[in-house]
Amino acid sequence: MTKRILIVDDEPNIVVSLEFLMKREGFEVAVASDGEAALRSVEESRPDLVLLDIMLPKKNGFEVCQTIRANPAWQSVKIVMLTAKGRDTEVAKGTALGADAYMTKPFSTKDLIAQVRQILGES
Repeated sequence: MTKRILIVDDEPNIVVSLEFLMKREGFEVAVASDGEAALRSVEESRPDLVLLDIMLPKKNGFEVCQTIRANPAWQSVKIVMLTAKGRDTEVAKGTALGADAYMTKPFSTKDLIAQVRQILGES
């Protein structure tokens, strides 16, 4: 069964790159450009994994992560925070809120794919 990935980022160039990369790897891909749209998408189509930026309009990535983790029905959704915010306190906050992984931009596409496959149990 094809795994579903939700890309949550408000920068079109990053979304296009990630969407191309994930589709090339055989994943089904959905996109949300703000935190509220991300939560609606999780409600409607329950992705297997969310690639989540932190700096988002409406709700930031930390709030989105916290909301997903607070909903028992969404516990199986994996979260990879993918952000330019790489300070130790931000990484600690992301993992404390329930992110399964935290990667900082710029990132290696090879490393990202490896991380996604490992979290989804496909490596």
